[in-house]
Amino acid sequence: MNDNDDALDPTVYIVIGRVWESEEGTPETAITIHAMLRAADDDDAVRKTLESLSAQGYVEAELDQIGVINGEPDEPVYEGAYQDALEGNVAIVTFAE
Repeated sequence: MNDNDDALDPTVYIVIGRVWESEEGTPETAITIHAMLRAADDDDAVRKTLESLSAQGYVEAELDQIGVINGEPDEPVYEGAYQDALEGNVAIVTFAE
């Protein structure tokens, strides 16, 4: 794949996991996250996700799944996140449990 292909059909990853705001976090205090971002490969996606979570103040993370999104998601909750990812940002969607 060359750079022109990526510009026409960019690879957007989704990384799913849980994060904690303190080191004393328990399963009950975990926050579920879905991160959307453009990356060169799985390893790059994980690294960028962890860097972004750390920058947002999360001290611990467990990443459970990674995948590639094929086209814009139908769910409204992801609409802005997908656009942010296309623009080169790491978009983090959090879900309160």
